[in-house]
Amino acid sequence: MLFTGHSLGRDKLEQLLKQGRLSRDEINSTYKIMRRIEAEELSLDVSEIVITSTRQEIEEQWRLYDGFDPILERKLRARIRRNVSCYGRFMPRMAIIPPGMEFHHIVPQDGDMDGEIEGNEDHPSSHPSIWIEIMRFFTNSHKPMILALARPDPKKNITTLVKAFGECRPLRELANLTLIMGNRDGIDEMSSTSASVLLSVLKLIDKYDLYGQVAYPKHHKQSDVPDIYRLAAKTKGVFINPAFIEPFGLTLIEAAAHGLPMVATKNGGPVDIHRVLDNGLLVDPHDQQSIADALLKLVAEKHLWAKCRQNGLKNIHHFSWPEHCKAYLSKIAGCKPRHPQWQKSDDGADTSDTDSPGDSLRDIQDLSLNLRFSLDGEKTGGSGNDSSLGSEGNAADKKSKIENAVLAWSKGVVKDTRKAVDHNSSSGKFPSLRRRKQIFVVAVDFDNFASLAEATRKIFEAVEKERVEGSIGFILSTSLAISEICSFLASGGFSPSDFDAFICNSGSDLYYSTPNPEDGPFVIDFYYHSHIEYRWGGEGLRKTLFRWSSSVIDKKAEDAERIVSSAEQLSTDYCYAFTVKKPGSVPPVKELQKVLRIQALRCHAIYCQNGTRINVIPVLASRSQALRYLYVRWGVELASMVVFVGECGDTDYEGLLGGLHKSVILKGVCSSASSQIHSNRSYPLSDIMPLESPNVVQAAEESSAIRSSLEQLGCLKS
Repeated sequence: MLFTGHSLGRDKLEQLLKQGRLSRDEINSTYKIMRRIEAEELSLDVSEIVITSTRQEIEEQWRLYDGFDPILERKLRARIRRNVSCYGRFMPRMAIIPPGMEFHHIVPQDGDMDGEIEGNEDHPSSHPSIWIEIMRFFTNSHKPMILALARPDPKKNITTLVKAFGECRPLRELANLTLIMGNRDGIDEMSSTSASVLLSVLKLIDKYDLYGQVAYPKHHKQSDVPDIYRLAAKTKGVFINPAFIEPFGLTLIEAAAHGLPMVATKNGGPVDIHRVLDNGLLVDPHDQQSIADALLKLVAEKHLWAKCRQNGLKNIHHFSWPEHCKAYLSKIAGCKPRHPQWQKSDDGADTSDTDSPGDSLRDIQDLSLNLRFSLDGEKTGGSGNDSSLGSEGNAADKKSKIENAVLAWSKGVVKDTRKAVDHNSSSGKFPSLRRRKQIFVVAVDFDNFASLAEATRKIFEAVEKERVEGSIGFILSTSLAISEICSFLASGGFSPSDFDAFICNSGSDLYYSTPNPEDGPFVIDFYYHSHIEYRWGGEGLRKTLFRWSSSVIDKKAEDAERIVSSAEQLSTDYCYAFTVKKPGSVPPVKELQKVLRIQALRCHAIYCQNGTRINVIPVLASRSQALRYLYVRWGVELASMVVFVGECGDTDYEGLLGGLHKSVILKGVCSSASSQIHSNRSYPLSDIMPLESPNVVQAAEESSAIRSSLEQLGCLKS
């Protein structure tokens, strides 16, 4: 995975809090900001490379995240180069690639606005319509134009710009101000935030009596934007981006391509853009006087204006789209290829259309860029670090090799030397779940066998006819270890063959039931392990978890009793399990996840069974991702799956809802878990759960109600 962020959640949260208009709770309810931040943290966990536009983005924005530390990243990178162990710690590589744009259609124009207007006074229609729309605001349209192009959003800082213009008399005498603030019909029809900004601008225009000096047209088309830049350049104007922070600054690049000098915020992308283009001045967006001084300097000093214009036009090619693509693809070429590690089944089933994990790769057609691709990846490590970009050879051979590699990747036929299921034995035959028309997944999170057995029987009874016919298969998805599943099956009167597969240990192990009792009740999918072992911390993670568990004590008890202890008998190679004596005294899961991320340990910490157990599993493992794996591995369509859950569950509960599959929520089931382990979440479950989706229905824990809900979903005929 390569990840490119836009504006980042933690930075946006800081900026909004600094403005003081909204409280933290109001910000979260408006923007769902904590959900977004967690998604960005997860992206750091799994990304090989994070693409940024600027160094400021790395050092001042990404460093706000638990999962990234520039100092630790450099230390780990140095250890990798020396082939020294990182003790299970991983950090994504940050790569700076400037934004890219197309410039071939832009022709910067020199000229005098006075001459152009005077020569067309009798034929105003010869001007672009947007010119006429803007110039009608001005008493003197020949003055240089200060151009701002931004939507009416508080973080764009338009009101500070208007104040700076209004309070600087020399600037008002020398220049006009044009504000392109999106499109609007009536202010009452705008969102409350946008309307508030626009009203503030109008009040400031009235306060400083800026009529005839400020343009704020109601409408413009996207196709008008080049003409707007051209008008500003004709007047020997200046482009300004006063935003509190600007992640990329694409408008600055557009303006420079049209020959406009810039004044921009010193926060974010403009810093790196200015370093390359050297075509303007950077300002503190909170300093109104600094903004006015910079604008006045560029407007008043014609030699400086001409120098900035020329520098921008001379250096703009560094931000072309082809340059951006070449840089981006070279980063991909330096990554170690990762692909599913399994052999094709030999049971004769046709998997040509459904066993491909890389449909998106089929779109790779144009390999004409002058790049050298590595087919072998790096030679020294397991985290996608810097490596050679491949070998020499003629273009045709390289193209052929790349296409063959992509084909092998997409077909999933790469051989694996690990010992897994024996395809020649009866236990190695293609799992029976592939032959089912539908797959029902029992993922109800009870903390006792009896309740789980009762819910499972109700689901079985609801589709007894289809179950006997074999058109519906079942998967048990749970936090239980396989030894506990054996006990559950025995106590509940179930047979292993009642289920086609078992997703165990919160998604870190995958077993299939075997048709032949002589082969044992289960067979494990080792190929699944080869997939989820990515960035697994192993022994380094285990030691860190032991230290953490030792630090969790009940301070209220007289002897400071330890309440978290390792469950060795329940742990596996890819699941470190811990038992909890007093769930209410354990730090919330977000705190444990933060501890692990700060130490660059990439994994999922899951509180299970109403908080009495903690499972720590690989970052690519989860109960929901195990279902995705079954699609990739065996072609089991996600749209043919129905997942049964309670009203709440383990802390990975949210991942079981939404997506292509259908969900049935059993009303009144596991509702008590909510107050126990979901009370200290970073964001409420309601921010995640797609309860209004047609793929999610609720049903009472009765077989008739369950069947009715399945008919409602279109899974069964009524």
